[in-house]
Amino acid sequence: MLTVFSDEYYMKEALKEAQKAFDEDEVPVGAIVVCDNKIIARAHNMTEKLNDVTAHAEMLAITSATNFLGGKYLNECSIYITLEPCIMCAGALFWSQVKKVVYAAPDLKRGFSLVEKSILHPKTEVIRGIMQQESSDLMTSFFKSKR
Repeated sequence: MLTVFSDEYYMKEALKEAQKAFDEDEVPVGAIVVCDNKIIARAHNMTEKLNDVTAHAEMLAITSATNFLGGKYLNECSIYITLEPCIMCAGALFWSQVKKVVYAAPDLKRGFSLVEKSILHPKTEVIRGIMQQESSDLMTSFFKSKR
């Protein structure tokens, strides 16, 4: 029997990745990619560790997932992200043709929806606000520790 997990279940897994980023003194964003009800990729921000401004959780998760699948399209996959993707990541999600984007907290400063709501692929479903408070709390705690 196939077990189908909820968006909340998968977002909890993305939050585990965000916590890893927090613990590594990275901006606490986590992402996972799910295909056929299985997590095929996990990632968290690694911009400091890799000294790479493009090493966002989403970018690393997309690369990992496409490597796992052996192809460049994620049109049968969902990505769960603890923070609304930036323009760069939304562009990568467009090109990967991801089926569904689920994110927890809006990014009121750099989120893609501030610039262009239709930047994602036209067939991509978007779900916002799953576990928003937990994600926002982690982000707030991180930036408070920096002040």
